[in-house]
Amino acid sequence: MSLAKKALEEGQGILRLAPTWVPRSFCVPGRRIKLHPDDYYVLGGERGGIDERWFSSTTPAQNGPLTGKNEGLSQVVVGADGKEEQILLRDVIDELQGDIIGGRIWDEHKSWPMYSKFFDNMGPLPHHIHHNDEHAALIGQKGKPEAYYFPPQVNNHGGDFPYTFFGIAPGTTKEQIKTCLMNFSKGDNKITNYSQAFRLQPGTGWDVPPGMLHAPGSLCTYEPQKASDVFAMYQSLVNEAIIPEELLWNGTPKDRMGDFDQLMEVIDWELNVNPNLLETRFMEPLPVSPLEEMEAAGYIDKWICYRSADFSAKELTVLPGQTVTIKDSAAYGMIMMQGHGTMGVWDIETPSLIRYGQLTHDEYFVTEKAAMEGVKITNLSKTDPIVMLKHFGPNNPDLKL
Repeated sequence: MSLAKKALEEGQGILRLAPTWVPRSFCVPGRRIKLHPDDYYVLGGERGGIDERWFSSTTPAQNGPLTGKNEGLSQVVVGADGKEEQILLRDVIDELQGDIIGGRIWDEHKSWPMYSKFFDNMGPLPHHIHHNDEHAALIGQKGKPEAYYFPPQVNNHGGDFPYTFFGIAPGTTKEQIKTCLMNFSKGDNKITNYSQAFRLQPGTGWDVPPGMLHAPGSLCTYEPQKASDVFAMYQSLVNEAIIPEELLWNGTPKDRMGDFDQLMEVIDWELNVNPNLLETRFMEPLPVSPLEEMEAAGYIDKWICYRSADFSAKELTVLPGQTVTIKDSAAYGMIMMQGHGTMGVWDIETPSLIRYGQLTHDEYFVTEKAAMEGVKITNLSKTDPIVMLKHFGPNNPDLKL
C-alpha cells in the first residue's frame, strides 16, 4: 500500500499535517504564532525571521535563490508515534485526486487551488498589489485574491501599527499614483498619502480582490488565498525600511520592464477608489444557522471569509463538554486555535509553544467524503471551548454569495 493510501486509511478520511514554517527576509516576526522564541531565526540571519505558518499548502514559497527544498509545502504525517513518516500533501492529492479534495475540485483544477497561512509581522507591510488572472498569466502565474481574519487567540498585542491601508482615496488622480511609482527609487514615494487606513479589530476580517492596493497592518492574520504567490510592492519605504526596487517589477513581464503604464494597468481603479470599502470589503462573522439553534446543539459555526468565490473560511466553536457531528459539502484544511479533544480518530490540541521541526496535533486536512459524512468532534474540557479555523477551496456549495 502506498504512503498516501496508508495516510487516508489511518486517518479515516482525515489527514494529519505537520507545521509548515516560512521565513521572509524583509519582515520582522511579531512572535505570536507559537514558535519557540529561540527558533524564529533558526534558518539563519540571511533568510530572515520566520513570520509565517502555512496551512494545507500545495504551493511552494517564492523566497528567492536561498529558498529551502519544499519550503511552504504542507507534509502529511503517517504512522504511529515515534515511527512517523512524512509525504507532501501535494503528492497525496496528485495520487488520490478526488478521494482527497473531491471530484468537483479535482476535475476543474487538477490540484488543491488554495492555501491559508498565518502572517505575523511586528510592523506593517508595504502597500502592494496582487495581479488578476489575466496579468499573472503574462508571467506564467495565476492571479491572487486573498482575505484576512484576525483571530483573537493570537492577537494578545497589536504590534507596531494595527491599521491597514486599503485602496486609493476617492479624488486621487491616476497621474498622482503614477508619479509615486516613478519616484520609487528616490526614497519615500509617499503612496499611502493617497490611501485610507482602517483600524484592525480582532474577530473580524477583510476581503482583498486582485488589483486592489493594500498595506496590511501588524495584527497576526489568518489569510486564506488562491494558490499563487504573485505580487508587486508599490511602496518604497515602510516603517523606515527601504523596499528593493526589484519588488516593484516583481510581477512585470520581461518585455515591459521599466514601463510605469504597465504597473498602472495592474490597478483595478474602480475597485480602489470605491468610497464604500467598509460596506463592500469588511467582513463581520456571519452565523451559519440561527445562534440559539447551534448553541442548543453544542456548537457555534460562523463564516469568517465569504466574499470570494475562490475560497472561503469558517470559525467553528465546540462548547465545553459537548460532542457534535459537523457536516460540510466540501474538503477543507483546519487549524486549532483553542482547546483540546478528539476529531474522528485523532486527538486535537492547541500547543502553547512549538519547536521548529516538532510535530503537533493542531492541523488536519478533511477529505470531501469525510466532510460530507460528518466529522465527530468531542470537547474533553469542562471549561475551555474548542475553536478551529477551516479553509475551503473554490465555490463552496454551502456558501451562498
